[in-house]
Amino acid sequence: MKRVAALYRVSTKKQVDLVKDDIPMQRISCNEFAKQQGWDVVIEKEEKGVSGFKVSASKRDAIQELKDSALKGEFDVLLVFMFDRLGRIESETPFILEWFTNHGIEVWSVNEGEQRMETHVDKLMNYIRFWQASGESEKTSIRVQTRHRQMTSEGIYTGGPVPFGYMLVDNGRLNKKGKPALDLAINPDEDLMHRDIFAKFINEGYGTHQLAAYVNSCGFKTRHGRPFTSSGISRILHNEISRGYLVRCGVRSERKPELQIISDQEYERVMEIMEQRNGKNEEKRTIALSNRGKALLSGNVFCAHCGCHLTGSRRAEVTKHVDGTEKRTYTGIYVCYHRSRRLNDCDGATVYVSSRVDDTVLKVARYLFANISGCPEEEKIKEAYQKSVEYNLKEQQKIKAQLAKDQKQLGVLQLEIANCLTGDSVYSSEDLSVAIKTIKERIANNEARLSELESEQADKKKTSESVVPAYRQFKTWAEEFDSVSFQAKKMIVNQLFSRIEVGKDYKINCVLNMTYKQFCEEWVDV
Repeated sequence: MKRVAALYRVSTKKQVDLVKDDIPMQRISCNEFAKQQGWDVVIEKEEKGVSGFKVSASKRDAIQELKDSALKGEFDVLLVFMFDRLGRIESETPFILEWFTNHGIEVWSVNEGEQRMETHVDKLMNYIRFWQASGESEKTSIRVQTRHRQMTSEGIYTGGPVPFGYMLVDNGRLNKKGKPALDLAINPDEDLMHRDIFAKFINEGYGTHQLAAYVNSCGFKTRHGRPFTSSGISRILHNEISRGYLVRCGVRSERKPELQIISDQEYERVMEIMEQRNGKNEEKRTIALSNRGKALLSGNVFCAHCGCHLTGSRRAEVTKHVDGTEKRTYTGIYVCYHRSRRLNDCDGATVYVSSRVDDTVLKVARYLFANISGCPEEEKIKEAYQKSVEYNLKEQQKIKAQLAKDQKQLGVLQLEIANCLTGDSVYSSEDLSVAIKTIKERIANNEARLSELESEQADKKKTSESVVPAYRQFKTWAEEFDSVSFQAKKMIVNQLFSRIEVGKDYKINCVLNMTYKQFCEEWVDV
């Protein structure tokens, strides 16, 4: 009686214990087939949720264990429900089957019979079979991905890990098999923490490591019941589901308001902070790498003489008392690193006391916030920008009309050149040359001005859309500035001012962020 090793495999966890191609069905079929042949099943190997198309045989324990058993002579026949249960990788699976036959093992399929390797034709047919199986897997993968993209674009949840801050609910939707299809919804138990993660990152400068420690200290766990890590927090911050978009396979859905937790402005601010904290953008960075420093302007203070970053540090001073004891005190300082190391020709000071600089910048910020009462209402601000956009469009129309007129006149003058050459023109060649040159210069100037106006219009339109949210943010800062933490003050100052420059004799230049400058200068002398 031949000894049989049976291998059962399903590609996904969903197939386990179901009716179609599942392991129980494969086991029953293989055992019945072996009984009919008069064989004895001595070994059974199961692979649950292992893709024969994506997972190499070298990483499949069942295949490796069967090879070891074959070398030990523990079975005579390898039996599978169908040959594609061995795998679907066209460049690998045919040689797995050939390996068993070369070691004296018969390879059988319940549905396809025995696979022999006695002739060249047998080997070719073996390769063709698995090439076809590989093609079917590719087609299935393409169909699944295409359908997932379609469903995502329609705003339908297609599975996968449930993001933090969300949960699955039954809204009565059924899948194609008539079973409940779950949808995403905001999780009320995680919603506040989700908002807190974004708030602390934006408003207090928390890093992902700090946020992970904070979330863990509040008793929250990942979906696998493990503590949060910095990479997990980073995924939460990057995931566009937070602002109501489902994203999968490179496709993004329309916004689903019922899933939105944070605003677009908050998400964009998070991306901006992450971009600046990226080590590749050190020269463009205007915010602190972390919120742990004691200096207010870490990352956003520059030397007014050489333009390089000033580095936050501290200076120790030792005081000796009468009794011989020493007291060490520390003073925060900003250092021009390039001047201190003589890396350039900077003619500014090397060291600035940070408290003097920070106090001055805080006074400027408070001055701006104190004058918030002079600012017009939101609607008036928006109306002013809208009028500015309309004026820009009118200017464009005037220039386009003039361009059309000049182009037409240029065409007439160029036609007149032929008459001039034959002596039939009332103009001399010199007159035509001057006239054509003048018109061409005017056309070039108007085209340049039109391009400038079109660029300004795009900027004004963008500003018009962002000015009201910026104004609301400014009002919030004005109301809360003196009561918030030092870390929050750092983030506010770094958003309010795009750059702080410090020169000799503590001459300080605070450059307002353009977003706030455009409506601040309407009522404050900036």
